[in-house]
Amino acid sequence: MNDIRRTILWVIFGFSMVLLWDKWQVHNGHKATFFPSPTAVTASAPEGGASAAQPAARASTPAAAPAGAAQVPGGEAPAPVARERVTVTSDVLRLEFDGQGGSLVHGELLKYPAMEDKAKPFVLFDDSASRVYQAQTGLIGGAFPTHKTTMALVPGPRELKDGEDTLQVRFESPDLGGVKLAKTWTLKRGAYDIAVKHEVVNTGTATVSPQLYLQLVRDGNKPAGESSFYSTFTGPAVYTEAKKYQKVEFKDIENGKVDIEKSASNGYAAMVQHYFASAWLLADGVQRDLFMRKVDTNLYAVGMITSVGEIAPGQAKAVDARLFAGPQVEKTLESLTPGLELVKDYGMFTILSKPLYWLLDKIHGVLGNWGWSIIGLVLLLKIAFYWLNAKAYASMAKMKAINPKIMEMRERLKDKPQQMQQEMMRIYREEKVNPMGGCFPIMIQIPVFIALYWVLLSSVEIRNAPWLGWIHDLSSPDPFFILPLLMTASSLLQTALNPAPPDPMQAKMMWIMPLMFSVMFFFFPAGLVLYWLTNNILSIAQQWIINKRMGVPPQFNLPKFR
Repeated sequence: MNDIRRTILWVIFGFSMVLLWDKWQVHNGHKATFFPSPTAVTASAPEGGASAAQPAARASTPAAAPAGAAQVPGGEAPAPVARERVTVTSDVLRLEFDGQGGSLVHGELLKYPAMEDKAKPFVLFDDSASRVYQAQTGLIGGAFPTHKTTMALVPGPRELKDGEDTLQVRFESPDLGGVKLAKTWTLKRGAYDIAVKHEVVNTGTATVSPQLYLQLVRDGNKPAGESSFYSTFTGPAVYTEAKKYQKVEFKDIENGKVDIEKSASNGYAAMVQHYFASAWLLADGVQRDLFMRKVDTNLYAVGMITSVGEIAPGQAKAVDARLFAGPQVEKTLESLTPGLELVKDYGMFTILSKPLYWLLDKIHGVLGNWGWSIIGLVLLLKIAFYWLNAKAYASMAKMKAINPKIMEMRERLKDKPQQMQQEMMRIYREEKVNPMGGCFPIMIQIPVFIALYWVLLSSVEIRNAPWLGWIHDLSSPDPFFILPLLMTASSLLQTALNPAPPDPMQAKMMWIMPLMFSVMFFFFPAGLVLYWLTNNILSIAQQWIINKRMGVPPQFNLPKFR
């Protein structure tokens, strides 16, 4: 009876995993894997580059702005104007700025190759016909310069030269509403955070009180090359000390379901995707209003609004901000501002994932190869859980030892189910066997290994990292499917070493389930498959040793599908 219960639980668990996987795929904008539904038509990113990326509809107020706050400029496309674009290059970034608003409209990370063509750098910001992703700033509170104002580019160097540590690009606006805005972007050697200084000059005859908005505008499409067999979060997020990290799906913005901290004196506003992120940062203590909203068809914004303060005629004030645009490297993110490392999202397993990543990073510091570091980390975890696993495998060995007696009894009492149940419980008591003894120790370890799964899936360090031979990128599927085949074989070997369920149908299910789940691993990143394969091999070795110690010779319980 216990065998039947265990098999039923496995079947329910397996089918639940399939259903959860399908729902997870649909939730993240992918097609269902096992139970596909008609494909919904989604709006594509609008064409038109920077002019298409409007911050709000006409006369609308930012979602996070207090009642009566100044309004962000209207949403109708401005008349075409002649404007200048400029490309500047540091040792790690190549950025293109638009003279319309001095906005960042294209950004390449020179140290990170594109997955589609590794001869080219990865593109984060873009304003092509198929993608819109920009960093914009401007003033509100009057007819002041915004991200749609044509600004003059100040001449200067455009490339960071040897021996130089900083590179600046400066834009100056015309006089609008008695105010001039100068915007200076400063790139630093080896850094992905860009200093952005906004100097506001009152050229009029009356005191003004403008507000500065900092926003990231992005289309709602998933990044190119996203896998169909696993999904990571793409969308806006904010962080405050009060509410901590809050991420919002694009569809929730579409449906008006944004519930974030709207005012704070700390934190940031970010756009997040797999491996990379951008974020506007202000100094702690600077009051800011946070907002998220839809600004056009399939176009969304996240940002902050802060007061520049009162500026008397002939006076000027400056607001310093920073824009992070780069990879989700935890140590770098932690050094920039509190909570920024959370854009590398481990979900509910953060409390376990962070120490696992720390340990993985330390192992890599010794071994110098991420593939061997993954193997080393799994080995350390198996050592840490050795005694729990030993109890589980010992229980399985006892079950295997009494299996012939159980089989004989079931055959003898197959027409007397009640007596069969009583006899089975008697045998378990006499032999001091707990049928569930092999499950609980393994269940305790499941959260740890799920947390490690998210560490390997989320860590940009694994991206384009080689292991050995044919594995040139641990973040991409094995090109020859060698690791998935080995992983499948190891899963089947584990099943063969476990006690055979007395019921033939149960035995068949125990073989079918590993095959079903192994299919997904053919499309998983090689680093994740290496992790599961290593865990399987070490588990088989430990189970083999414990069986021999207990006098239960290893047996291969092969399936009978007749």
